[in-house]
Amino acid sequence: MHRFLVVIEKAGKNYSAYSPDLLGCIATGRTWKETEQRMHEAIELHVRGLIEDGLSVPKPHASASFVTVQ
Repeated sequence: MHRFLVVIEKAGKNYSAYSPDLLGCIATGRTWKETEQRMHEAIELHVRGLIEDGLSVPKPHASASFVTVQ
């Protein structure tokens, strides 16, 4: 099992998503939820492709935190 950080951003009238640990693995959608689902599918496809091609799946290294300022 692999666990990857996903960043979802508002992009004009839609949303876009990417994972810092999976270069080139991206998704877009009209809503946050749709984008999240599409990114989940994109990651599954990306990882499956790496495995089928005999390549190693990158180990997740990215993390995130929030900083609060006044």
